[in-house]
Amino acid sequence: MRLPAWLGLCALLCACHSGGGEQATMTREQLLDPSSCQGCHPDQYSEWAGSMHAYASNDPVFLAMNRRGQRETNGSLGKFCVNCHAPLAVREGLTTDGLNLDQVPQNMKGVTCFFCHTVQSVDGAHDNPLTLANDGVLRGAISDPAVNGRPHGSAYSPLLDRDRAESATTCGSCHDIVNGHGAAIERTFNEWKSSAFDLVSGTTCGQCHMPQSTELKQIAAVQDAPLRRSHGHTWPGVDLALTPFPDTARQLDQVQSLLSTTLQSAICLEEGFGSNVQMSLIIDNVAAGHSFPSGAEQDRRAYAEVIAYQGSNVVYQSGVVPPGTGAAGSTDPDIWVMRDCMFDQSGGEVHMFWEAFSYQTNGLPALITFDPTSPDFYKGHKQKFFPKDGSLIPRPDRVTLRVMVEAVGYDVIDNLIASKDLDSSVRDAFKVLQVGNTLEWTQAKATHTYLNRTTGNTVFCATDTNINVTADRFPADVRTMCSP
Repeated sequence: MRLPAWLGLCALLCACHSGGGEQATMTREQLLDPSSCQGCHPDQYSEWAGSMHAYASNDPVFLAMNRRGQRETNGSLGKFCVNCHAPLAVREGLTTDGLNLDQVPQNMKGVTCFFCHTVQSVDGAHDNPLTLANDGVLRGAISDPAVNGRPHGSAYSPLLDRDRAESATTCGSCHDIVNGHGAAIERTFNEWKSSAFDLVSGTTCGQCHMPQSTELKQIAAVQDAPLRRSHGHTWPGVDLALTPFPDTARQLDQVQSLLSTTLQSAICLEEGFGSNVQMSLIIDNVAAGHSFPSGAEQDRRAYAEVIAYQGSNVVYQSGVVPPGTGAAGSTDPDIWVMRDCMFDQSGGEVHMFWEAFSYQTNGLPALITFDPTSPDFYKGHKQKFFPKDGSLIPRPDRVTLRVMVEAVGYDVIDNLIASKDLDSSVRDAFKVLQVGNTLEWTQAKATHTYLNRTTGNTVFCATDTNINVTADRFPADVRTMCSP
C-alpha cells in the first residue's frame, strides 16, 4: 500500500537528521520529486522553486509557442520544445509534444533536481543530449560527499562542478538549440566557447549564474554535515515569471543585479560644427560571457534610448518607446535594436523559430580576449551615430542614455495573442528592464576625449564605467534585412 505523502515526507526528514548507521534509501519515485529534496536541502529547494528552471513548463509564452508550433507544423515539432522545458516528463513517457502538460504532475515539470543531479554524460552539443544515470545516486560538485546514513547515494561529478569546464557542457545541452532546418536559433553555449571567458579565464556558466556563498555553511540539514561553500540555484538571466510564482521579487532583483554589470557605455559629442554637433554612442558587452542579449535572441528586443536636451526642451531622441508598445513597434528610423532576425529558404523574414533556415544577428558579441594590447580586445566596442544618416543635431547641454531589454518582444506577444495561443492577460505582466544605470552627458561630465582624425575635431565623451573611448571602435551591427 502506498504511504500518504505526509508520512513519506516525515520519513525523509527523519533520514536527514539521523546520524551514521544504516543507509536510508529513497525510492526512485521520491528521487524524481523535487519536494523530496526540501527536507534536507531547504535553501537549495527554495531557490530552485523560484527559478526559471522550475517555471520552464509553466511559462505561458513557452506553452503558447509550443501549441502554435505543433499546429503549424502538423505535429512534426514533436518533443523539440518540451525536451528542454520538461525533460523528465518526456523521458518518463508522460508527454511526447507538451500539449498535455496540464495533465502532467507538477513534480515532473520544469528542469528538476533529479534531472540535473543524475546527469551521467553529455553525448552531443545541443537540444538536450544528456544521458541520465538510473542508479539512485545524485551527483554534485562536492568532491568528498558524505555517504553514510544519508537518504540517497552521493557522488562527485565534474559535469555539476561550476569550477570545471565540463559543467558548461551540461548547461550548453539546452542553451544551444538547432531547429529542424539546421538553423542555430539559440547559441549561448557556442558564444561562450568562443569568448575570453572560456578560452582565457575558464569562467563557466555556473560561476556567473550560480554564485558561491561567501561563508561556509551546511549544504544539507543533516546531523554532523560538514561546512562547505554553497552555490545558488536561481540561475538569473533575463526572463521573469509572468504568472503567480514563488519569490518573484527576488527573481527580479537578481536579474537586475546581473544586468547592472553587463555593459559599458559612453555618450560622445563631436564639436567643430558651429552650433551643431555629431552624436554617437559606444556600447561594449564586457561581462555577459556570451553575446547580448543571447538566448532566444530572435524573440528578445534590447535597444538604446537616447534623449538630447537644451534646458527642458528635447532637441533629439531615439529609441523612446511608449510603454506597452515595444521596440519593434517603433517608427524611429535611427533606433539601435540588438536582436536576431530569422529567414526562410528564399531569404524572407520569418518570426517563428520553426520556420527559420538562417539568421542574422545585431547582438553585441562577447569579449574574445582580456588583453588590452591585443587588436581583438575592442572588437566588441560597438559605435553608432545618431541620426544614422550622419546629419548633425543642435548642440545639447545634456544627453541621457538607457539600454532597455524586453525578454520577449511585445510584437511576439501580440502575435501569439492574435493567433489565440496566448491569453491577453499575460501581456500586462511583462516588464521592460533597464540594463545598468542611466548614463548622462554634460560638458562637465565629458572628461574622456579623442581626436577625430578625419575632421580634426575633438570628441567629448561621458562614461561612468572603465570604457576606453580612445580605443578602436567598430560600427554597430545593423542588418538591413532585419525589421526593427
